[in-house]
Amino acid sequence: MYTIATLHDLRWHLNLAPTDASSDADLLRCLQQASHLIESLTQRRYCPTVGSRRASVQPTNPEELILPDDLLTLTSLHNGDGSSMRLEDVRRVPSYSDVPASVLQLVNGVRFVYGASPVDAISITGIWGWHDRWARAWRDSGDAVQDDPFSASAATLSVADADGSDLDGISPRFQVGHLLRIESEYLRVTAIDRERNQLTALRGVQGTQAAAHPTGRRIETYEAAPTVRDLSVRYAALLINSVGVLETESAPLLERLRRLSA
Repeated sequence: MYTIATLHDLRWHLNLAPTDASSDADLLRCLQQASHLIESLTQRRYCPTVGSRRASVQPTNPEELILPDDLLTLTSLHNGDGSSMRLEDVRRVPSYSDVPASVLQLVNGVRFVYGASPVDAISITGIWGWHDRWARAWRDSGDAVQDDPFSASAATLSVADADGSDLDGISPRFQVGHLLRIESEYLRVTAIDRERNQLTALRGVQGTQAAAHPTGRRIETYEAAPTVRDLSVRYAALLINSVGVLETESAPLLERLRRLSA
């Protein structure tokens, strides 16, 4: 399951009663379709993914690398010969850390080394995706792991209060569709038992690895860029109702969001 917004976001938009859960499966399906549609049209991903990408060196400009995807956080960089590069020799463009980089530039006289061929010679490892407020994308849920421990193979996570508010006052703090972060692992919430305070989650999603987490480890929730999240909710509502002019209305926004460089 992959959604930009949560089931709660869509239910709130549709003004559904808390006790009316009869259409939740259809709502989730529409949220997934809307997320896929928006990402396909803009050629961007709006939930962070950990992993490596390869990029080609420009022989005429070996100090600059055009990235194949939006880069939120750079973890490591390797030349075509396998040698690692110092991150202090790398400048991201744009330089503002709250938005993703599309270009990496080398400073201090360093150049990219590509060996036999410049094509896909450089390996870039980091967190990929698009967000306009990356420094504030993860919220403290105000909750923590209650299992002792939460094993790498467990599908159910115990929390203190599934219905409570997070530290920003958002309630409920956990929602179906939420992307969670515990230490370096990402999880996706697929169901919530609010009486037992238990979350059912997909483990090790978005390129991360499932791992054991001891009691007390903080749980964070991801919030996509507000404009994109709201658009995905509106698209999902359009899919449910099968009427409206949202596609025409949203075309300028989708065009602005579309990734043009590759």
